[in-house]
Amino acid sequence: MKKVKTILPADTYTVINKTILHDEDRKLVSMLYQPIIGYTAASLYFTLLDDLDRSEVMSGDLTHHHLMATMQLRLDDIVVAREKLEACGLLKTYFKAGNINQYVYLIYSPMSSYDFFHHPILNVVLYNNLGKKEYERIVNYFKIPRINLSDYLDVTSRFDEVFTSTHGNVLEVSEEIKKRNVNRPLLDKEIDFNMLISSIPASMVHERCFTKDVKELINSLSFTYQLDTLAMQGLVRDSLNEKGLIDKTLLRKSCREYYQFEHAGDLPTVIYNKQPDFLKKPAGDHSKWAKMVYAFENLTPYQFLKAKYKGAEPTDRDKRLIENLLIDQKLNPGVVNVLIAYVLKINNEQLKKSYVETIAGQWKRLNIETVEDAMRIAEKEHKKMKKMLSKNKTNKTKSSSKPKQETKLPAWFDQELENEKTTPEEEEEISQILKELV
Repeated sequence: MKKVKTILPADTYTVINKTILHDEDRKLVSMLYQPIIGYTAASLYFTLLDDLDRSEVMSGDLTHHHLMATMQLRLDDIVVAREKLEACGLLKTYFKAGNINQYVYLIYSPMSSYDFFHHPILNVVLYNNLGKKEYERIVNYFKIPRINLSDYLDVTSRFDEVFTSTHGNVLEVSEEIKKRNVNRPLLDKEIDFNMLISSIPASMVHERCFTKDVKELINSLSFTYQLDTLAMQGLVRDSLNEKGLIDKTLLRKSCREYYQFEHAGDLPTVIYNKQPDFLKKPAGDHSKWAKMVYAFENLTPYQFLKAKYKGAEPTDRDKRLIENLLIDQKLNPGVVNVLIAYVLKINNEQLKKSYVETIAGQWKRLNIETVEDAMRIAEKEHKKMKKMLSKNKTNKTKSSSKPKQETKLPAWFDQELENEKTTPEEEEEISQILKELV
């Protein structure tokens, strides 16, 4: 799927309602989707709904400046919010290039609470984002109370008891009548079903075993629990019932237990993999600075941290710290990479939680979103700290302490890097580093 790299305030958009929305849908978005996509994305969903005409079918042509003014947000923030709505199936976006680019936003209903709590990805993410206590409170809200009707007699009238059929005109039903439409989250990475199916003896599998819904479930489970095709083969085979069909409940449980066994009882959390494209440095700069920016932007924090471990698996403590920076502090992945590199370099290769979180909090308040901004603020803060230490040192007598060894600084602290081009040998060296990091 192609991504539109630039979007301007003058670009127009039209909202089309592809569904029938009820008051209950607002609660579904606020209570189930918002803990995953965030307040801004949920607000964008409701703002686009407000753009619809009185018939709630289609809006007029509006500009993205209208959205910026209405929501009091930067366009970059609106794009991030829109992508989250798209990822969760609440919105589909179509694009047409021109002198003024045109967008069409198709609005879809949220899943029913039943479908949401049985979704293999969204349900797990909701649990991890809310925590057990709050998650159970939400589940209880949507539960239907159970009433014991064993002592009651069902006396409900049937249709043919009340109405009779008579001769009349033949009526053709229009296919254009509005109906409730739900657009489920889609995944690019999929299981190799040819390999998976061929690994299971044909005698064990019913011809209707791998339906579209079953394949969608397997793909979702493989994404959520980070399972490849080989791992899935055994889990799927163990989930087959006596009819040769997959027991979906058993498959879900098996995938969850497999992951927990491999990860000391933890459940997965879905996070951004890499720095969002629209926050990356434009191509064309071949300086050493740009090469380092590229490395920070195109590696996941896990990959970067693993590279710092010389290829070994990072400790659970460090992984939880990184997860906290991404989810709780909501720092972008590239910014987290810079933070990791900076702290390790000036703190003797140690990631002290309190120290890291202090810097993360400051960067969040300063709205640091790009890798370059993170590199510059790190340099600025270090210079400020160094100046304070130097001032304190002058107040002490020379005999009271031995001179301390100079802290080795990150390479990007040299401003000359921005204007310095890389030699062919340095190009090869940097390329090799990037290969090792990946």
